[in-house]
Amino acid sequence: MILDGSLGVVLVPGFMADATLWRDVEADLSVVGPMIHGDLGKEATLDGMARRIVEESPARFLLVGFSMGGYVAREVARLVPERVAALVLIATSARPDSPAQVERNAAASGTLFAPNFAGLSRAAIASSLHPERDDDESHIERIREMGVRLGHKVFQRQSRLDRGDDRGRLREIGCPTLVIAAAQDRLRTREEASELRQLIPGAALRVIEESGHMIPIEQPRKLAETIVEWLRGVPG
Repeated sequence: MILDGSLGVVLVPGFMADATLWRDVEADLSVVGPMIHGDLGKEATLDGMARRIVEESPARFLLVGFSMGGYVAREVARLVPERVAALVLIATSARPDSPAQVERNAAASGTLFAPNFAGLSRAAIASSLHPERDDDESHIERIREMGVRLGHKVFQRQSRLDRGDDRGRLREIGCPTLVIAAAQDRLRTREEASELRQLIPGAALRVIEESGHMIPIEQPRKLAETIVEWLRGVPG
């Protein structure tokens, strides 16, 4: 039985997000076990981020990756498959950044100088939210503050991160896997979520309604409930 309260839960945030991303999810996930927060702020590659998380994680754990953190989580699952009891991929993809995205990210990382860095732009944050919440000041400020705490150097590293095409390696993932998408996500498509479900052996897909990309902030209770409900059917 995987839901015995003893399994560590390793939470991996996304681009310019920190541990506070999960603050409204943790209480409802505590039935699984204690929380461990993956830190993506100190490394410059997916492999480096994954290896740091491996070093800081318990012997066996539930691995939850959000957005960019999904790319890192898949690396972890391949590095230590015997330690990952189950994998949850939230609002993420296995596709590479397009050439246009790479160019935009490189330009952005070089133009926002440290003394002026104030987190992600309002427009960027708004596009990550449900269309009806794109002027929600509490959400916008919460996301912006995460970026401010992480700072300009982390922004540079994460903007330059090489997210290659991972679709050819998805069949290497052997643990039970849940893919979660948001119905109103304007950054990641349903097709990308379906690819993950189709290419990871035995993966399941759930869609959370009334949410944009930032599911842990917009629909934290629905997110936790979706994970726990799925885990009830996962053998220990």
